Amino acid sequence: MRGTDGISLIGLVGLLTLASPGLAQAQTASSDTTFFVTSVGSGKGADLGGLDGADRHCETLAEAAGIRGKMWRAYLSTQGANAVNAKDRIGRGPWQNAKGTVIAKDVADLHSANNNITKQTALTEKGELVKGRGDQPNQHDILTGSQPDGTAFAGNQDMTCGNWTKSGTDGAAMTGHHDRQGLDESPPAKSWNSSHATRGGCSQDALRGTGGAGLFYCFAAN
Repeated sequence: MRGTDGISLIGLVGLLTLASPGLAQAQTASSDTTFFVTSVGSGKGADLGGLDGADRHCETLAEAAGIRGKMWRAYLSTQGANAVNAKDRIGRGPWQNAKGTVIAKDVADLHSANNNITKQTALTEKGELVKGRGDQPNQHDILTGSQPDGTAFAGNQDMTCGNWTKSGTDGAAMTGHHDRQGLDESPPAKSWNSSHATRGGCSQDALRGTGGAGLFYCFAAN
């Protein structure tokens, strides 16, 4: 009886493992993730529902990937009288991707030349690569609305698509290149957070036209 029960139990465990290998692997591999690039955008261009909507999107994707118990913040700045700096939203670090690779030890490190954000490390919440320069389609334009030091833009020029509420033909948003590659070897072309603004507005088509898909960075702030 014990032998039969033992075989049945082993068989049951095996069946459960076969039934959900992806889930088990995702939970094991992703539980310590504290940084990722969103695998998908809002679907409405740069209209993310403001900062609150962007944060919820980070949380929803993390939960679906089995990453729980963390407070997620989108790396996005806003403009205007109550401007918010992206660097002030994301906690103190350190941060690591879904494979356990540390991309920065703290905020200063993140905004220095020593950070470890590359195409190979700027993974999605699922641990997957994001298409970059040379891939089809190129999706290396990551929404940030930020200057190289992680601060908001001053002045009246829209760099945040109306603080992440626009999806039409007007407005623009600053983007960075997660793969650190551009048209030349200049610092902006290689910047992960402040490379160039979108052109043609804030719609999904406009973002796609400059090499993006409405993706953005998410950091665990706790």
